[in-house]
Amino acid sequence: MNIVERAKKIVMTPKTEWPVISSETPVIGEIMLNYVLPLALIPAVAQVIGYGLVGGPLIAWSISAAVAAGLVSFLTAVVGVFVTAYVVDFLAPNFGSQKDLGRAVQLVAYSNTPGWLAGILNIIPALGMLTLLAALYGLYLVYLGMPHTMKTPQEKVVPYLLVTILVVIVVYFILGLILSPILFGILGASAFRGM
Repeated sequence: MNIVERAKKIVMTPKTEWPVISSETPVIGEIMLNYVLPLALIPAVAQVIGYGLVGGPLIAWSISAAVAAGLVSFLTAVVGVFVTAYVVDFLAPNFGSQKDLGRAVQLVAYSNTPGWLAGILNIIPALGMLTLLAALYGLYLVYLGMPHTMKTPQEKVVPYLLVTILVVIVVYFILGLILSPILFGILGASAFRGM
């Protein structure tokens, strides 16, 4: 799998890329190491640069706070893929879908692509909020991918997606609550530059 080609195709031509993905044998470690880790670094590094060096009128963080925020972003993304995939896999039988953790990792990892790529906008903090639009596109990718990866019947895709979204919101919120104080504390990152 070529990471650049996969990212380009899942964003630009998802309707033809999901069938290709579903024909591949999912190897969780390979997906995580060769796809998730590099792409999850994009918003994390951009956040460190944007918040710690560029800043702005509302965002004037110290370097240590920016590094802590970048680490939280990165770890939340990586752990979030695993946890979300487990949730998708766990919920699968309730929505007439096939239980397969490898396929769930494919679905979650590749659907996160637009958000990770748009994370480069964090270099200019004022543009960082646009990553939310990309994340919404990622939800559309989940919608398109569920029938291919999880073998979800079309009439059950929307309820499955909605329940998954609710669970994912809770998961990411809890991960942020756990990781933020730990990393900010370790890095002594409570100080912000003058606002």
